[in-house]
Amino acid sequence: MKVSDLLVRCLENEGVEYVFGVPGEETEDLMFSLEKSSIKFVPCRHEQGAAFIANIHGRITGKAGVCLSTLGPGATNLITGLADAQLDMAPVVAITAQGGLDRMHNQSHQMLDIVSMFKPIVKWNASIHSERIVTEVVRKAFKLAETQKPGVTHLELPEDVAALDVDGFEPIAPGKVLRADPDMEAIGQALEVLAKAKRPLIIAGNGAIREKCSTALTELVDHFGIPVAATFAGKGALSDHNEASLLSIGLSFKDFVLEAVEQSDVVVTIGYDIGEYAPQKWNANNDKTIIHLDHVPAEVYTHYRPAVEVVGDLAASVRALHAGLDERLPTYDRDWYKPIRQRILDDIATYSLDDAAKTFTIPGVLNVIRDILDDDGLLISDVGSHKMWIARNFPTYTPNGCIISNGLASMGGSLAGGIAASLIDPDRQIVSVMGDGGFMMNSQELETAKRIGAGFTAVIVNDNDYGLIRWKQEMSRNDSFGTRISNPDFKAYAESFGIKAYHPTSVAELKSQLAEAIASNELNVVAVDVDASVNTALFDKMNRYWENRK
Repeated sequence: MKVSDLLVRCLENEGVEYVFGVPGEETEDLMFSLEKSSIKFVPCRHEQGAAFIANIHGRITGKAGVCLSTLGPGATNLITGLADAQLDMAPVVAITAQGGLDRMHNQSHQMLDIVSMFKPIVKWNASIHSERIVTEVVRKAFKLAETQKPGVTHLELPEDVAALDVDGFEPIAPGKVLRADPDMEAIGQALEVLAKAKRPLIIAGNGAIREKCSTALTELVDHFGIPVAATFAGKGALSDHNEASLLSIGLSFKDFVLEAVEQSDVVVTIGYDIGEYAPQKWNANNDKTIIHLDHVPAEVYTHYRPAVEVVGDLAASVRALHAGLDERLPTYDRDWYKPIRQRILDDIATYSLDDAAKTFTIPGVLNVIRDILDDDGLLISDVGSHKMWIARNFPTYTPNGCIISNGLASMGGSLAGGIAASLIDPDRQIVSVMGDGGFMMNSQELETAKRIGAGFTAVIVNDNDYGLIRWKQEMSRNDSFGTRISNPDFKAYAESFGIKAYHPTSVAELKSQLAEAIASNELNVVAVDVDASVNTALFDKMNRYWENRK
């Protein structure tokens, strides 16, 4: 067999079901090896789209999504989607082609040093320079991609190596990696701090959405009544139905949830990365006693200086804290944060659209979606002003019930994400929300979604603007520049692909058309024109609120 055949056998051995990508001349052997395999190759319309699909596939399943490109421009087009996956801790294995080894020492057509180019944005990568290393590098790529904290690995396959004959090698069976239990001395130190606390608070980050950790966190919270604020990437770690949930934390300006952080005396961070939400936003005075629970030690950071670091398996760490607190029986005030939670929920409700409303707002549209979407449904957010509203105003009731690009915060990913989610669970209600700017960055993947029979609802909230940048410019300068754009008829655009589309013009139409689209579990596009003035109004409202509290 050829090296390309062996590589594909290794992918099958890892349980890979899909490879997303764009073929090229130098991937020819690999493509025909895929054709003979159990793996489904999904041709995408742009390599960035392929990387985003693999990214969201990895985030949802915890198993590495796989994307493929040719050399040169194909490989460079992967970079944004891979960087997004790396900073959001999504397991992805990227495979790129390369020219033959016999021309890698010369200036050559489409030849770039992709391994060096990818090195700063991946956990590990390598070029397959010999047929003898295939089985090892594939196993290593998947092991490292999926090991906490997850991330991106990359393999480069030169075209002449792909065509080599190889015998005597078998794929290496994946082994289960058991994560270390936390150090009990560190647990003891954390318990000493928590035993003296009066108002502890938990910030749940990216790492807390894993199923076992979420379950352990919920049990801890239910038993002791400790409130939880989730980062954008941690939404759903604790259901927002839970009376101890303070929904999410992470806006660039002060929101209601920061009242709880201010009033707390101990902050326990679980699976929190400082890239999710800068600590100076919630610990500006460096006066918070912090307990850090994560798979890795805390980053060295001026405003993040944990009194205790508990390093180890997150679920095991949370369970150990629970058991230790059971022995000490601390009595925490279960009511101190409830007025703050109610203020958050009441504020979200104020954005509900009146049936007579003449215009739509993003938070109003989100309230309609939340009313329709099953509790275990999935909303995937693109990046733009809608992302801030989704993080703030969209209650989430299950881990991975709301997926937001937040580490890199790249536009253009949610449409591709809907494709991934639909392939994983075609019976799940899935809504991808995007602005007009993000949609147009990867709108070509509508054809991919239609071709493979993906079923999800793409909601485009359109303000003919790069709305988040306008919002931030107006907060900073009370003016904006360079953000206005124009758009096609989104309904007609979607229909040109043979996709059912809607363009509601009344609240009644919005509710009925969204309900019809989401319930169908088919591919639909709903284009909603929105009034963006609500963005700066929120900023002004919060400024007034905090001024009145002084």
